[in-house]
Amino acid sequence: MKTLRLPTLLLVVFILLSCARKTGLKELFELPKKLKEISAVEKVAHSDLLWTLEDSGNAPMVYGINSKGKIGHTVSLTGVTNVDWEELTSDAAGNLYVGDFGNNDNKRKDLAIYKIKAEDLEKTAAVPAETITFYYPEQKAFPPKKSDYFYDCEAFFIFQNTFYLFTKNRSKGFDGTTLVYKIPNTPGNHAAEYVGSYKTCNIFNHCAITSAAISPDGSKMVLLSNSRVWLFTNYKGDHFLDGTAKMLELGLISQKEGVCFKDNTTLFITDERKKKTGGKLYEFELE
Repeated sequence: MKTLRLPTLLLVVFILLSCARKTGLKELFELPKKLKEISAVEKVAHSDLLWTLEDSGNAPMVYGINSKGKIGHTVSLTGVTNVDWEELTSDAAGNLYVGDFGNNDNKRKDLAIYKIKAEDLEKTAAVPAETITFYYPEQKAFPPKKSDYFYDCEAFFIFQNTFYLFTKNRSKGFDGTTLVYKIPNTPGNHAAEYVGSYKTCNIFNHCAITSAAISPDGSKMVLLSNSRVWLFTNYKGDHFLDGTAKMLELGLISQKEGVCFKDNTTLFITDERKKKTGGKLYEFELE
């Protein structure tokens, strides 16, 4: 076998490393330092801002981030509490939905989704236009035994006026299973309908699902973890898990908790600030 000369070998290594970098996250900017526990990101129709929120214990507010990474607008939701806000999604009309369904200890019986009307995103305070509450019929104990801690959730999106939720598995003996439920986008208290499950991998820090999103044209769906994205394509209707699944490495492990589509082929991703790391907005090309 022919041996490469040192200059040629160094050139090959440089090219390979350059290609590897291009497949990873592209950092766009640092998010406002006052937002230490960002748990979602959402691109909303008819808005020039990217919307985000903070999770449990923080103010019941959503924040609009401008193209310079600054807070351009805030909306305070009145009459509700941030028990554990974990995710955002939006519809084609520009209405924004807050997922208050974080449930680390699997004890909650007050899981909710709040609708903020598009026109209310221009205000500084608003009452939720609608409240959708729900429960998991399969959960019989609060909390269940530790091997059945399947009922935390940090990931959802809306598709054809239905919410799809992907649970965060906190079970003892974690095996990467996320349960998938759907809920109609109508006010009231609903039994979440179980539609299936998907197994990522068995390392919690790399494989627990922290956010989800669907592309504007509905042809792609993604699940996010601290270090990876699972891309689903070639499905029919809402049978997302029957499509082609592909795992994509992000090239950086951090507490990633927000993903949305910038367009049909590009993602926005955020992570929480931890000491001197995180607290940034990234871009990730799927193609």
